[in-house]
Amino acid sequence: MSDSLLRRKPIVPEQQEGHGLARTLGWPHLIALGVGAIVGTGILTLIGVGADKAGPAVILAFGIAGLICACACAALAYAEMATMIPASGSAYTYSYVVIGELIAWVVGWSLILEYSLVVSAVAVGWSGYAAPLLEAWAGVPMALMQGPELGGIVNLPAIAIIAVVAGLLLVGTRESATLNAILVVVKVIALVIFVAVALPAFNAANLEPFSPYGFAKDMGSDGVERGVMAAAAIIFFAFYGFDAIATAAEETKNPDRDLKIGIVGSMFVCVVIYIAVAVAAVGAIAYTRFANSPEPLALILRELGSPLAAQYLAVSAIIALPTVILAFFYGQSRIFFTMARDGLLPASLATLSSRGTPVRITIFTALVVAVLAGFIPLGELAALANAGTLAAFTAVSICMLIMRVRAPDAPRTFRAPMPWVIGAIAVLGCIYLFFSLPAQTQLWFLVWNVVGLAVYFLYARRNAVVG
Repeated sequence: MSDSLLRRKPIVPEQQEGHGLARTLGWPHLIALGVGAIVGTGILTLIGVGADKAGPAVILAFGIAGLICACACAALAYAEMATMIPASGSAYTYSYVVIGELIAWVVGWSLILEYSLVVSAVAVGWSGYAAPLLEAWAGVPMALMQGPELGGIVNLPAIAIIAVVAGLLLVGTRESATLNAILVVVKVIALVIFVAVALPAFNAANLEPFSPYGFAKDMGSDGVERGVMAAAAIIFFAFYGFDAIATAAEETKNPDRDLKIGIVGSMFVCVVIYIAVAVAAVGAIAYTRFANSPEPLALILRELGSPLAAQYLAVSAIIALPTVILAFFYGQSRIFFTMARDGLLPASLATLSSRGTPVRITIFTALVVAVLAGFIPLGELAALANAGTLAAFTAVSICMLIMRVRAPDAPRTFRAPMPWVIGAIAVLGCIYLFFSLPAQTQLWFLVWNVVGLAVYFLYARRNAVVG
């Protein structure tokens, strides 16, 4: 039984006829995909949540989440594994090749959780910007634009944007990636404008006291968990997205070159953007004035007397936030596709259209995330998505270290520097961030994986196709 549970798939997966994805993407598409996934709801909204949990030390929380604990280190591990195993499936495929089937299933199941919740969470966040405009311009009642937790019936704008993105992906990967690149430029310009307006208003007095709630996660008297690490565990949502690039490996024209440029390049571009935005935000006004605001950056610009810049930021969010949905929707459908091709999910889902896109899995994914976006609160979606991501990042880092021992001389077009240091920081950082998440989130993640193991032993294990 142990041999069966730990059986591994070949390093280059056999592609069945009709099940090979078309190679249409270059490194500019991959960087845009990564930046499109990373820069989104996280920086536009979660900086307010982070400020409430850490005060001005939210700057440090961004640095920990993005550089020290996990993301930069995990990005380097991803880049090495992606060039060694240029196949669709990201962390799931790496775990299947390096560790074995059972761990791969747990990682894939966690990725399904991550991507589904991110798509849903960003769709809900987008709806938050779009709903007031739809109410003012078209008279759409708020009851049809909010979930039950806010007193509404269903969040129709969130469902609608998911349907639009699904349609783009069905048209074709290259076409949707090109549109994504254009919208990413719009989004980055908005953040540059924010920094240009807010940074000149920097006042060092707004940084005092710098860390009012301490470093480690601690329960406050109001029942809210605060501290730098509590903020970092939530802000982590703002950084991941480069793993969506790894899911594009089979659709990349030159994976040996393009994957490492896309993963590492997009990660470090976004870290620079985020730190600049965090410093400008916290320095411009007192953090208590924008903590927990649903639109903290726009609020800051209005407080600084720049209503036009605030309006542009809000409009650009409505226009460009769908890039995040597109990137993670793309990644979700490719994870589903790869697991179905391996027999762990129904193989019929892996059928491709004449344009080389997985039609059935894209439609199925759209239905799942639309239900979540229509009825589940944003905060719960984001926190639980973080748990799935941390599991995947840990697995990829471990895979990199195992391959350094098992196959030290295997071809690597990208080699992570100081692998044992990078790998250890990524693994330990992810574990620390996981235990800094709310206790309820950890419990739900455990429940999700118990359900996943039941599915594995009842269906996936006996239907797996390895070889």
